[in-house]
Amino acid sequence: MSAPGDPPAVEASVLANLDARAREIFRRIVDSYLASGDPVGSRHLSRILPISLSPASIRNVMQDLEELGLVYAPHTSAGRLPTQQGLRFYVDALLDFGGLASEERARIDNQVRAAAEEAGFEGALTQATTLLSNLTHGAGVVVTSKDNVRLKHVEFVRLDPERALAVLVGEDGSVENRVVATPAGMPASTLAEAANYLNAHVRDRTLSEARDEIARAREAARGELDALASRLVDAGLASWAGAEEASRQLIVRGQANLIADLHAEADLERIRRLFADLETQTDVIDLLHRAENGEGVKIFIGSENKLFSLSGSSMIAAPLRGGDRRLAGVLGVIGPTRLNYGRIVPMVEYAAQVLGDLKRSR
Repeated sequence: MSAPGDPPAVEASVLANLDARAREIFRRIVDSYLASGDPVGSRHLSRILPISLSPASIRNVMQDLEELGLVYAPHTSAGRLPTQQGLRFYVDALLDFGGLASEERARIDNQVRAAAEEAGFEGALTQATTLLSNLTHGAGVVVTSKDNVRLKHVEFVRLDPERALAVLVGEDGSVENRVVATPAGMPASTLAEAANYLNAHVRDRTLSEARDEIARAREAARGELDALASRLVDAGLASWAGAEEASRQLIVRGQANLIADLHAEADLERIRRLFADLETQTDVIDLLHRAENGEGVKIFIGSENKLFSLSGSSMIAAPLRGGDRRLAGVLGVIGPTRLNYGRIVPMVEYAAQVLGDLKRSR
């Protein structure tokens, strides 16, 4: 299994500069950091390495790793911790992603599907984020968008001489209402004309597909609509397009897990910053949508993304795909940079697969 991150991988030349001994020492430093968060010293490494090396020899290798930008000493005479570049290198080049334990697979499958039976797909989303939070001791996050809903019907209802209510009905039964400005003096017949035109072009299409189709149709038949109706069509489409951000649903569960293992006041400040980012939602949604492209899991570490540039956190995320492989959302786990990547990646990937199967079956 591969789990490429969004940014470019560390150059292959770094790997070429590491012999088997250096790789093993680096791997042990990272593994220890992911388990405890503490720096690793040469004496401890000399006891746990499968090869016989003196602490002095290990310190020489650690110095080489530091010069490559893979590790650093948090203070004088301390052990070493991986840098952000070191973590990225470890994830991209050295980490083996194991399979998901059968009991964890069964737990995800049973609980998410049971939630879907009881509360529909939204219930499944909430259960999946809660379950991932419990299993990973991080914060589970998911974002979905109504932009992928297939459209069924459009109509305009006059509110007053200069405003109308645009009503968008989806095949899934969802209804979106938006108030749009209407040209002064527009006759009532124009509302019906604009609605008829839209209904002829939007049925069975997503909003983005409908916009593209209408643009093509209007180019081919410029005289089909008069000027007033054309302006109303544009206003309705612009209103719904502008509401796409607002229609995105963000679910976050398990934020309390992020403060359960703080090592210092600096950690507490880091988590405060992350909570503030989660409250604004916009940057989280932007980051989750960066995971939409392509297939499989993506890993974002620290300042590789602006959301985590101050909080020093990481996220593992996977796209949810419904019928015809259309994107239905993104599922992820947020935690400190010392997340257990090897365990969490297959967990997120499987939960996203279960949600995708549920979406396709509905």
